[in-house]
Amino acid sequence: MALFRRTYAIVLFFFVGTSGANALAYSKLAKDAGMSHIVMKKIVKKMIRTESTNGNYHARNRKSGAYGRYQIVPKTARYYSRKLGIPYSQWKRPANQDRIFQAILKDNILSLKRNKIQVNAFTIYGTHQQGPSGFRAIFKNKKLTKSLEKNLRRNLPAHLRSIHRSRLRAAWIHYWKRKFA
Repeated sequence: MALFRRTYAIVLFFFVGTSGANALAYSKLAKDAGMSHIVMKKIVKKMIRTESTNGNYHARNRKSGAYGRYQIVPKTARYYSRKLGIPYSQWKRPANQDRIFQAILKDNILSLKRNKIQVNAFTIYGTHQQGPSGFRAIFKNKKLTKSLEKNLRRNLPAHLRSIHRSRLRAAWIHYWKRKFA
């Protein structure tokens, strides 16, 4: 029991700013991903800084409609609200955003493993940003749909958005791999 308490305290320490339940959930996600909880904590922190800069649960992207600390789009929020039994009208509450994000991470990690794609900071974030099927298409070098091309361009800095379509995938991968190295 003392070992459990010590482990629990360590996990809580590493996930400062999250509740004990969240810390344990992230610890389990780290185990599922095959990495230490310290590495998972760093990935989540970097994702939060990338998505909402300061971790604001009320951040709003007017172009995409994404909302909150993890910039979850309403369509995704609707799916996960239903899946987790959260009333859709309440998905923007901070605790519900955390639950939805954890479920998204879990599903994304499972998708990466199922598709035999290495689970690391870049692939976890790329899957969060582009969705599992979008990221799989990018990573497996499938033909880019117009929608996926638009998403790739939108998620690049302005100086790379006008890059030729034939080099777009490589530019997106290179840019985000460097950011999440």
